[in-house]
Amino acid sequence: MIFKPSQHHRQSIRLQNYDYQQAGLYFVTICSHEKETLFGDIVNGEVILSKIGQHVKLCWNEIPQHFPNAALDKFIIMPNHIHGIIEIHSVVENNVTPCVGAKNFSPTRIDGTSKTIGSIVRGFKIGVTKLARQNTDVHNIWQRNYYEHVIRNEASLQKMREYIFNNPAQWEMDQENPRNNVIKQMGE
Repeated sequence: MIFKPSQHHRQSIRLQNYDYQQAGLYFVTICSHEKETLFGDIVNGEVILSKIGQHVKLCWNEIPQHFPNAALDKFIIMPNHIHGIIEIHSVVENNVTPCVGAKNFSPTRIDGTSKTIGSIVRGFKIGVTKLARQNTDVHNIWQRNYYEHVIRNEASLQKMREYIFNNPAQWEMDQENPRNNVIKQMGE
């Protein structure tokens, strides 16, 4: 199926004319399918991971093995979404050496999407989905798409790191917390 914006009425949430493989820091948020609490729970401000949450952690930490141009910064798994900061390094064709065991990475492919933030998120989501389907009865893990924010300066980086660090403590008030939607509906 070919995507046609005029027919499918979807707008891209990506920045127009922005090169998503250029070096930089990216804050990403990825939500679970229908915002189900698949990844664990928050108890006393601490994240307790489910089996799928453990798969999320494993796959996130393996991103640099599959994408040698990527480095990881702060990261948090919440019950129904994740937040993380990924740094993309400049890739010079002759200096790229894939990590041992890296998959789906071709250092000779300079054009295309194999080194973009989108391809990194896609590879991560595929890895978690495969593990979850092999080890649980959950079939749908992820919401379509993801949110990203290009971090442009040190102040923004520090703000995002603090947000990630404080996220579990804010869960009771978080709009992503399904309990808050039940409380809102009961109050209406």
